[in-house]
Amino acid sequence: MHHHGYLWTGPKERFDNEALRRPPHPDPPPVGSKPELIQRYREVAAEFPNVDLPPLETAYWLIKPRSLVRGTWKEAKEATSWLGEQLAENAHRFASERNRDTTNLAMLVNSAAERLESGADVSLGFYLERPSYLSLAVVTCSPNRSKPELACPVQ
Repeated sequence: MHHHGYLWTGPKERFDNEALRRPPHPDPPPVGSKPELIQRYREVAAEFPNVDLPPLETAYWLIKPRSLVRGTWKEAKEATSWLGEQLAENAHRFASERNRDTTNLAMLVNSAAERLESGADVSLGFYLERPSYLSLAVVTCSPNRSKPELACPVQ
């Protein structure tokens, strides 16, 4: 078991494009469907694995391009350390004063450590100024608990 870290920051409007953040339905539209429905299905099927947007289900980071992996760690404590560093680096940009609180951030890191030690994934998100959004995720790999059929992106 090991862990991969992912970070995305960008405009909230782009983050809100949920069609590109969820995998396409496993079955394509039936024959005779409206052409625009078929076209949209094809677009999502082609774009979802490649777009850098955070997936709605954290485990789907594993099908994204290898270049999006920000770090790989064998130990949960190493992954948690990276997560804490990212929170510390970005805290000054958080839109909410409560999210900037160091006690609150320490609690998030401690909770993440427990989840990663158990083999679960961690996903955190914060609204930033302007309005932007920061998404941080650490995904447990080989295998992933929620999606064991997904292959490791770096093997």
